[in-house]
Amino acid sequence: MCLHALTSILDTMPGATTGTVLISDPLNFWGGKRVKPMQEKNTEPVFEPATGRILCQMVPCGAEEVDEAIKSAHAAYLQWRKMAGMERARVMLEAARIIRERREKIAKLEVINNGKSITEALVDIDVAWQCIEYYAGLAGTLAGQHIQLPGGSFAYTRREPLGVCVGIGAWNYPFQIASWKSAPALACGNAMVFKPSPMTPVTAVILAEIYKEAGVPDGLFCVVQGGADTGTLLCQHPKVAKVSFTGSVPTGKKVMEMSAKGVKQVTLELGGKSPLLIFKDCELENAVKGALMLCHFCLVRCRLYVQREIMPQFLEKVVKRTKAIPVGDPLLDGTRMGALISKPHLEKVLGFVSQAKKEGAKVLCGGEPIVPSDPNLKGGYFMAPCVLDNCRDDMTCVKEEIFGPVMSVLPFDTEEEVIGRANNTTFGLASGVFTRDISRAHRVAENLEAGTCFINNYNISPVEVPFGGYKMSGFGRENGQVTIEYYSQLKTVVVEMGDVDSLF
Repeated sequence: MCLHALTSILDTMPGATTGTVLISDPLNFWGGKRVKPMQEKNTEPVFEPATGRILCQMVPCGAEEVDEAIKSAHAAYLQWRKMAGMERARVMLEAARIIRERREKIAKLEVINNGKSITEALVDIDVAWQCIEYYAGLAGTLAGQHIQLPGGSFAYTRREPLGVCVGIGAWNYPFQIASWKSAPALACGNAMVFKPSPMTPVTAVILAEIYKEAGVPDGLFCVVQGGADTGTLLCQHPKVAKVSFTGSVPTGKKVMEMSAKGVKQVTLELGGKSPLLIFKDCELENAVKGALMLCHFCLVRCRLYVQREIMPQFLEKVVKRTKAIPVGDPLLDGTRMGALISKPHLEKVLGFVSQAKKEGAKVLCGGEPIVPSDPNLKGGYFMAPCVLDNCRDDMTCVKEEIFGPVMSVLPFDTEEEVIGRANNTTFGLASGVFTRDISRAHRVAENLEAGTCFINNYNISPVEVPFGGYKMSGFGRENGQVTIEYYSQLKTVVVEMGDVDSLF
């Protein structure tokens, strides 16, 4: 089955299976429609991770195309900013409704491009529409303040949009990140030009079409494809007011540096090496579930610290559960782990396991490539989820982001000791603690240096609560009410009701 019309690709998704989809329509979107590349230069193949087949070609946007997209976004912004918050809310609610209605189809397309299991992708799409719905609810509440001054004079503040915002996404949550960045931006009256990861270019344009169908002005949410060069053009464009980036620390530093030249606001959601502290008084079964969700289901960059007294029981349970994880065709409902994003990435993750063994870690299970029995998947990027024991804080697998199904487990003895070890990192994205001791739980949460701390759970992302990092994991927040402040600016208006008091 060759699917040429991307505008109707969602309608064909119910019958699509792994290894059958080809995409040839343009993946850029501005001016309310898909836009063909001006030149077929520096084309990069986009792979289907589950099969290793080429899914489509990604053609990066050059300077002229980026300029067109930003001009389109700016024209739409001038209309959108004049609309009342309730008017914007109605359009956003319609977009959320369309996503909710098509969730299975969008999730399926996400899986084909990203390789994650359909179970996880469905959660991602639900989070996406919930985020848009949440910020639609806030759009009508944006308000200023009235301040009484002497003599009947007064001042007031206005919360105003920034203008054209740029969103730069990552490959791990393509559709969700596009929604997380665009929803607060649009709620505040901004426009957005979004650049997805060059490895996952397919679903952002679906979001753009949904926004158009919901009724946004043409150009309000644009999609430009490309890698680092296109990102540079976006960050340096004079009409861009803000850049929100999700990705690695080195790239985040470059985004910050380029944006600084134009004094643009920046939100950075960067790397992490999130510690999970499991105390001996925990509910062990829940701790095991939390650890599996942290390291295997969502491929979060993790370090597991387990109190020494319960380490044998914990390892026994977690290894048993890890060995039982169904790995294979990500479109099958029974699959819990799909493919990694690319062949180089698979090799990188396997390299971390090899390095860990050289440094003295013990592989308790997994850590090797898998060739599924289905012949369609023989070229896919699969690996057996891995548990590493006998780890130390100075090991590469403990210090560096792996972004793969690798669980590094370390013993600890005391609370004070493990907090010090957990904080001994340049990262600070997320953290967690499992304990029945309520005082300890809140004490540990206070002392862990991370933007989020989970108590007796892990890796849930309600759109109502802010998400973002400490230290080199970035700054600014996504989700929650506070994010409105990162997509708007405050104007003070001072009104004199009497005569001007002058010294001259």
